[in-house]
Amino acid sequence: MKSREELLGESASNPGGVAEYAFVLQEQLAAREQALAEKEQLLAEARAYIAELKQQLFGPKADKLTPEQEEQLRQLTGDVQEQAQRPPPLSREVLEDSSAPPDKEKPRRARRKPPLAAQLEVRQEVLEPPDKLCAHCHQERPCIGRETSTEYEYQPAKLVAHETVRPKYGQCQCGCGQSGVAIAPLPPRLVPQSKLGLGLAVYILLSRFDDHVAYYTLERIFRERHGVIIPRQQMVQWVEKIAFLLLAIYNLIWEELAAGDYLQLDETPVKVLDPEVKGKAGTGFLWFYSRPGGDALLEYCDGRGRAGPEKRLRDFQGTIQTDAYAVYKSLAKDRPGELRRLGCLAHSRRMFRKAALEPSTAAIWFIAQIRLLYRIEDQVREASPEERKRVRRQQAPALWREMKRQALKLRADPRLLPKSSLGKALNYFLKEYTALVGYLRDGRFEIDNNLVENDIRPEVVGRKRWLFIGHPDAGWRSAVIYTIILSCRRRGINPQEYLTDVLRRLPAMKNTEVKDLVPSRWKPAPPQAK
Repeated sequence: MKSREELLGESASNPGGVAEYAFVLQEQLAAREQALAEKEQLLAEARAYIAELKQQLFGPKADKLTPEQEEQLRQLTGDVQEQAQRPPPLSREVLEDSSAPPDKEKPRRARRKPPLAAQLEVRQEVLEPPDKLCAHCHQERPCIGRETSTEYEYQPAKLVAHETVRPKYGQCQCGCGQSGVAIAPLPPRLVPQSKLGLGLAVYILLSRFDDHVAYYTLERIFRERHGVIIPRQQMVQWVEKIAFLLLAIYNLIWEELAAGDYLQLDETPVKVLDPEVKGKAGTGFLWFYSRPGGDALLEYCDGRGRAGPEKRLRDFQGTIQTDAYAVYKSLAKDRPGELRRLGCLAHSRRMFRKAALEPSTAAIWFIAQIRLLYRIEDQVREASPEERKRVRRQQAPALWREMKRQALKLRADPRLLPKSSLGKALNYFLKEYTALVGYLRDGRFEIDNNLVENDIRPEVVGRKRWLFIGHPDAGWRSAVIYTIILSCRRRGINPQEYLTDVLRRLPAMKNTEVKDLVPSRWKPAPPQAK
């Protein structure tokens, strides 16, 4: 291509060269504009990525906006609320039938928290004044009241050696010859031929899988604080035996979940010390299956492919609520008459939040709409499924239709960069739209997958502390124990009380009796049976 000076020289001697020069300039200008647009797109992506990293490193963990964005959000919310207050006609795009007008809002009762000392043992120390006796007559003064000050003390735990003594009695000296050696039978033990007591077993389980303390830390605690050496390899073997005992309850929990028609699913990675992977840790995945208000089940798989959930959901028919991961979509696509998928609005909201960091007024508008949808959920959180469905169908469809209309309008704008944060958020929202509005079909369905994600978060905290699962074979027992503890917490059961009672009863129980130990049916054994 000729330079600018060469073209100017030619155009001075040749008038036809002026037209050629103008054409070349237009081509160069178009090429530079295209290169500039590409660089602007890369710069926008880099800025969004940097903003997201800053938010993760220095910002609050919740999805919060800046004060400027909050002000814009308040301005946008006013117009949106006026729209939502007008009852529009229902659209067949979202609903199939009409709904009745909503009842008056019922105020939610505030739950009172019990006082801290309600369940604590009280030990009193009475301090008498030195001048309790009258200095003149030496008689005791009358008591006119008392002042009480409370302090909370902690008594460190201790290890004790529990010995079971069984006296042996020989043959009677009456000479009957019919009496042999008499000795009481040994009660069933949690781990036969081991020194593992019930209290120690529960402590190790909760420390490892609820408090997320590593085995090597537990080994140091026993050695330094209790003067007892319990090798971590020994603790691992004990945990494996206990997990095998709890496996029967684990399988019954899944049977109850699979008997329903609605599950929430998610997965999270976990590091594994795989001996076949030299020089670095391998990666496994914990898959979560749960029902709102019910139990939760974890399953360990070596990979993130569809083999694990496909096998687990083989006998399940109904609705699954997931994010947009391709495995979940393919499972529902391959079983159209048996599986139906719901989306997760929380995932879509996070993408708009990322776009708002650029900043983007359009993204803030979508966040305002989504907030109104969550306000509807707050109104009906304690309501029956029928009431939730009725109120949702009364108030939510207009918001969803307007969001879809705006998303289509913005995506058609040629100025929108498809790979920008806003472009990605709009594409996710439109692709998932049918799955996102699916929760309106049934009052039992949730608007998002946050319940199961909240269950993952404690495991993430533990993963950061103990870093990895020791071996791929350890994955299944971690999943079993996590399932038991998580299901207890979902039902308001103290995991320590549950494990203490269940592990005391399990060794002597028949397989047909184990169903009574599932968290949904569990009742503590009466004192006389312990």
